Amino acid sequence: MGDFTMPSLGADMDEGTLLEWLVQPGDPVHKGDVVAVVDTSKAAIEVECFEEGVVDALLVEPGTRVPVGTPLARIGGGAVSGPVDSRPVAARPVDGRPVESRPVESRPDVSPLVRRLAAESGVDVESLHGTGRGGRVTRADVRAAAAATAQPPAAEPAVTAEPAVTAEPAPRPRSRLSPDARRLAAELGVDPAAVRPAAGADSPVRAADVRAAAAHATAAARPSRPSRPSRPAGRPRRAVAAAGDRQTIARLMSRSKREIPHYYLTQSVDLDAALTWMAERNRSLPVTRRLLPAALLLRATALAVAEAPALNGFWVDDDFVPGSGVHLGVAVSLRGGGLVAPAIHDADALGVEDLMAALKDLAVRARAGSLRGSELADPTITVTNLGEQGVESVHGVIHPPQVALVGFGAVRPRPWAVDGMLGVRPVVVATLAADHRATDGFTGARLLARIDRLLQTPEAL
Repeated sequence: MGDFTMPSLGADMDEGTLLEWLVQPGDPVHKGDVVAVVDTSKAAIEVECFEEGVVDALLVEPGTRVPVGTPLARIGGGAVSGPVDSRPVAARPVDGRPVESRPVESRPDVSPLVRRLAAESGVDVESLHGTGRGGRVTRADVRAAAAATAQPPAAEPAVTAEPAVTAEPAPRPRSRLSPDARRLAAELGVDPAAVRPAAGADSPVRAADVRAAAAHATAAARPSRPSRPSRPAGRPRRAVAAAGDRQTIARLMSRSKREIPHYYLTQSVDLDAALTWMAERNRSLPVTRRLLPAALLLRATALAVAEAPALNGFWVDDDFVPGSGVHLGVAVSLRGGGLVAPAIHDADALGVEDLMAALKDLAVRARAGSLRGSELADPTITVTNLGEQGVESVHGVIHPPQVALVGFGAVRPRPWAVDGMLGVRPVVVATLAADHRATDGFTGARLLARIDRLLQTPEAL
């Protein structure tokens, strides 16, 4: 049917590193299936397939960094009726020229992931008998061979009337382990096979799962006061990653300020009615589903943006391209540094409670490194909320090729006149940064005014 290529997961992405394959040759795939994990220098992203068919071949090995658009796998159009050439190829970009692929001499029934596990475990993969479909060598086969090799020779048993019968140990549940998590497990002395993914048995093991397992093991061994391992020389791995994140953000923001003629608008919004309505609503909701002011702000923004299509889209090739829907990119700060803005798709069609749930889900998965590629590729407008940090207002920088960014500061009590009477009201400062090539201040002012009106009538949210 075609090639599965390195996707563009944002305007700032020119290349990416394939971290892990989650499929093998011969596996059927459908549109929306997660087939690989890609490192974008900001985060590890689960990438979906947009083809329907069967995986014919994997063209790039895990750990390879390639430009956007490079073919990563071949997707066939029908069921596999014969032997499948599953030989991966090594790909290396050279001076921006097209990637040249070459076959790796190896057994056709061993995937790159299994071959890497065998090499790390000291197992000769060429001598293994595969127990998978069609005789394919699996990770369980490698682990079993490694365990058998590691066992010391048993002493001769005493002669008895009947031979002793020993039950075979039950195989460990299979789990997908990303290379990043595997390296971290080696650094922390954690058995990768014993780590269970926090997101469920069918989810891949992430670095966060390895850290949790290491913390649990440390807590259990605390009475014996084991000596702390010495830290390897050089910069910590997370520090190096954070530095890469900052470089990516620096390039994108420099491009934004250099190419986009920004204009800024600010409006103070009285939230008394909205917060009163929210408190009443929360009384009937369980604690885990209670609303936060951020959900009201997102809902009002989504509805207002739906009525201002000139601010919802992209500036491409000197022309405005409207978005296919209101896909709010929500800025999320990452632990250890960095920032991502994954999308809540069709946010204007979601109620306040659904937006609250979507916001929580995005934040958790962004910090755990389990975002989907589509969540980073197509936000049509970004919303940033720094109210938790006590910031009064946010004058943001537009994320190209988007044409607008909405910011919210902290909700604070302020003097406020209502019907000629001065009182104290909870007030938030809303700001808009917009691209003057796509719109002018009149359009931007109407957006902020619409957000204000919606928040004055929260029952309409």
